[in-house]
Amino acid sequence: MGDKMNYLNDIKSLIEKDIVLKKKHRLIEENSRLVTYYEIGKLIVEAQGGEARAKYGNGLIKEWNKELTSLYGKGYDISNLKRMRQFYLIFQKGDAVPHQLTWTNLSIILPIKEESKRNYYINLCTKQNLSSRQLKEKIKKNEYERLEYKDDIELITDDKIITIKDMIKNPVLIKTNERIDKLSEKALKEFILEKIEDFLLELGYGFLFGGSEYKLGKHKCDLLFFNTELNSYIVIELKIRKLKPVDIGQIKYYMNYIDTNIKKDYMNKSIGIILCKEDDEIVVKYVTDERILFTAYELTKYKICSIFNLILYTKIVFL
Repeated sequence: MGDKMNYLNDIKSLIEKDIVLKKKHRLIEENSRLVTYYEIGKLIVEAQGGEARAKYGNGLIKEWNKELTSLYGKGYDISNLKRMRQFYLIFQKGDAVPHQLTWTNLSIILPIKEESKRNYYINLCTKQNLSSRQLKEKIKKNEYERLEYKDDIELITDDKIITIKDMIKNPVLIKTNERIDKLSEKALKEFILEKIEDFLLELGYGFLFGGSEYKLGKHKCDLLFFNTELNSYIVIELKIRKLKPVDIGQIKYYMNYIDTNIKKDYMNKSIGIILCKEDDEIVVKYVTDERILFTAYELTKYKICSIFNLILYTKIVFL
């Protein structure tokens, strides 16, 4: 019996080795494809007379497309050649092409004309390693259009510092499989926890779930997260009513407690998020911290993809 188990383990090792090699070869093949397409894009731009004229030099692409497709297939049709040109124009400034990108995802993103929007989805693919299905779903859900701050989004590089403004959406979509007649804080929390992975991806990139009803001193916050990109803890409090002054004091207490007792010296100060049914203009007026932001979220029924018209306001508080 022991000998048979040894043989079985050897078989498993061979299969796992083959799986690893195949993944490695796919990565090498994809990287080689990106390098090739980048260089092709560069040659197209140069042949058309440089970047200034490249946008109007489609005649050359139409001419070359016939020969290239006859020799190498439809991967070199007019649409793809235009994407290769666009691919080069985007990354020609010397920024390395992130290895998480695939040509399949770039083929979805590159036709987007608005630079800021295009950069947003490239950044998402880089940070979240999205499949083409996931990318299409995010575009379909209008993630970029729901950004609270979406002007002049740049491609992420080692030199660019990520802020919460690069992620916060309006509204944030919360998935539920129930019809909502009367909402409670407990129900809202259950909806978030039920689809916590979707909620983390909806918030942005780099979010890690720390816990629910997390004890902070003698009190408990509703939800605690950590963001690896922001290098900070994020506290979320749920309020199914109008915003009150006491809510600001409560979230600041949680944030101060974390910064004093939990946060390490190399971490940034914590961020607080208050989710309210509606804001109060008077309360907002006297919150002097300029790092307070506003957004909203919307409940969506994920089984049938219908959207309920329940809008809740979100308060982001920074200390």
